[in-house]
Amino acid sequence: MKVVILCGGVGTRLREETEFRPKSMVKIGTKPILWHIMKHYARHGFNQFVLCLGYKGEIIKEYFYHYMLHNNDVTVKLGQDRQITIHENNQVEDWEITLVDTGEDTLKGARIHKIQRYIDNDFMVTYGDGVSDINISNLVDFHKKHGKIGTVTGVSPRSSYGQIKQEDGKVCQFIEKPKIEEGIINGGFFVFQNKIFDYLNSNNDCDFEIGPLEQLTKEGQLMVYHHKGDWACMDTYRDSVFLNSLWSKGKAFWKA
Repeated sequence: MKVVILCGGVGTRLREETEFRPKSMVKIGTKPILWHIMKHYARHGFNQFVLCLGYKGEIIKEYFYHYMLHNNDVTVKLGQDRQITIHENNQVEDWEITLVDTGEDTLKGARIHKIQRYIDNDFMVTYGDGVSDINISNLVDFHKKHGKIGTVTGVSPRSSYGQIKQEDGKVCQFIEKPKIEEGIINGGFFVFQNKIFDYLNSNNDCDFEIGPLEQLTKEGQLMVYHHKGDWACMDTYRDSVFLNSLWSKGKAFWKA
């Protein structure tokens, strides 16, 4: 089952970083958030990826084209017999990556439709800016059992603000960035039957959540997998700082 990752957005609320690179290439630690997402899928045995590129997509192409160079020790011999030797480590990713230019101004539904030729069976879709400790294998099993066209993962994110619990004006508990307990939101991590392409088209204004997913909902063809663990999105510079803080402290929940 292939994994389609939406990497085409500009990321206007993260302009401090995205002025120079695509949002999915903003780093957590020493690796782009895109790498962290792909690593998570690969840990569950899903290592075939289709990346929907748009804004500054050439940077993502360059990164993976020179991936071995970026992530290993290198010996360069200069002169007429110029040679480059890459000393591979024991963590070489066994990934197959198809990088598709789906347009700078294309909405998400059209991006997915434009990669249809690379999809044979059921497939997964996720955003290029969200990390989680979701069990991908359980998600896929859930999707296969219910038999509907689509599955969306519902999550309860952490609040951006500290929560105060009080009794008679006295603080009895202070929780920094508590999880929102009531209601769930779209956390991405979708699974679809091939039939989803009947709801999409290649017009650049074909959206994904507005239109296609709404239609699936009306037809009773969209199920929700409720992930009760951790999830976070890198939507703003503050989010970037928070995720990097978790990584540096060894508290990155998305890392096995």
